[in-house]
Amino acid sequence: MYPPPYHQSTDIQKMIALIRAYPLGMLVSALESKPFITHIPIIYNQASGALIAHIDKYNPQVETLKEGAEVTVVFRGPDAYISPSIYTTEQLPTWNYIIAHITGTVSLINDPEAAKETMIAMTKFLEGPQQRFILERDNERMDRAVNYIQAFAITITKWEGKFKLSQDKIEADQQNAKEALIKKSGESAAGFIDSIYH
Repeated sequence: MYPPPYHQSTDIQKMIALIRAYPLGMLVSALESKPFITHIPIIYNQASGALIAHIDKYNPQVETLKEGAEVTVVFRGPDAYISPSIYTTEQLPTWNYIIAHITGTVSLINDPEAAKETMIAMTKFLEGPQQRFILERDNERMDRAVNYIQAFAITITKWEGKFKLSQDKIEADQQNAKEALIKKSGESAAGFIDSIYH
């Protein structure tokens, strides 16, 4: 597995935190050796432990999403170029990042009412605690839209955290790299980045 072991994380809770903080996933699947990639919001369902999403029915990737098909979702958090100038020791330039690869099997959600529930749940999650917009079950636009989406769940079979955070450097340099990552990502990401480091 790459990158090296010290850049790998098996901490599922940290990966769940990444999914929640950065839910725009890169859905990767294949059909007859041809890869398909779509960027869509994907949420983690705490109760079932599955990922939940929907995709436009006319997206050619839908053909790869058969019942039981294996897919991988890439969730990408903050990343930054790390200049050797920030280190206290001599180093080469590098790039730090927080990424998770989640692999699992597809379960199609074909019942329109169940599909609408996934849309409602996703909207509620993405709106956040203030929830300025509530997607009601009788929303007419959703009633029409549900016929043009394929909702699905992904039962997770493999978690891979790829957290490259200068772990192979001395503590002072790790701290400097963390500060560089926060500076590039913005103060709004500081709490999330700090939680990944601890």
